[in-house]
Amino acid sequence: MFSIFVTINVLPEHVEEFKNASLGDSEGSVRDEPECYRFDINQDESIPTRFYLYEVYQDENAFEHHLTTPHFLTWKAKVEPWFVGDLDIVRMNTVFPSTSGWRAQKPSLLNF
Repeated sequence: MFSIFVTINVLPEHVEEFKNASLGDSEGSVRDEPECYRFDINQDESIPTRFYLYEVYQDENAFEHHLTTPHFLTWKAKVEPWFVGDLDIVRMNTVFPSTSGWRAQKPSLLNF
């Protein structure tokens, strides 16, 4: 399994809009992409303009496909002007849970 951890800083006046727009990408990813197994959005408690995305995909090809989906492209067009600085993206190979573990938990993510 392939995962990424993304750190995003946004303009203070767009924090709520960023959260709302990001929900569409997150929900679309787990609902519409069979090989997306997780898409978490987290907001830093001490720096409320900082967000962390944790995403898990079957492999890098599934992640590259994600970058072409309508929900991602809509999200990117809307939120990119609100970014402060560059994104910090860490690319990882998932050790635990196992591939079968990720697949088993995916149906529960669709109950949002």
